[in-house]
Amino acid sequence: MDDTLKSRRTLSLKTPSGLSEEAVRCISAGATTLLADVFALYLKTKNFHWHMSGASFRDYHLLLDEHGDELFAITDPLAERARKLGGTTLRSIGDIARRQRITDNDADFVHPHGMLAELREDNASLVASMRALHETCDEYGDVATASLLENWIDEGERRTWFLFEILRGTNG
Repeated sequence: MDDTLKSRRTLSLKTPSGLSEEAVRCISAGATTLLADVFALYLKTKNFHWHMSGASFRDYHLLLDEHGDELFAITDPLAERARKLGGTTLRSIGDIARRQRITDNDADFVHPHGMLAELREDNASLVASMRALHETCDEYGDVATASLLENWIDEGERRTWFLFEILRGTNG
């Protein structure tokens, strides 16, 4: 193998960003952990979408499909943001499983209100994690990542609000 090709294959992935090494390390690590949570919540949302049942099936099924689309839309910009900073991001399903803070639900049956209540709490948790990463971005002057997070926080608050209102007055 030619030495030039060999050296290119072993080059660092550190993209110059203008941020300190510490900032890149902290923000990209936070973004990658957040990305693992987004993937975990996306898959849980789709799981509940696929396994929804009951009297309000159609409404809940469509709502969770919309929520899943919103979550999936976060994944590529978030991963690419970590790379733009000069960090790395997720590499596999196993990497997601090691990093995620959103718990899986592999139950054979979950009551629709239980599904919605769990997703309400998970979305609220995701928003809290986004706010924490936003604080890290503010600390290091990363306005671009902070700006992305602001829109995603708003979307997460909306998902949490809708789920809260659906469950108002139920045991969920």
